[in-house]
Amino acid sequence: MRLFHPRMLFIGLLLTALLIGCGQKGPLYLPESKAPPTASTPQNPPPKP
Repeated sequence: MRLFHPRMLFIGLLLTALLIGCGQKGPLYLPESKAPPTASTPQNPPPKP
């Protein structure tokens, strides 16, 4: 009886990789934080003489 079965090792690694990837959703990076929009005051053009 052999203790090391290459096929069983491959199947075990494949199943492990599939189970690790199960449920991983969303982007694979941290999203950049967006600055909140600032309320700008409307600027009136200077009066013409």
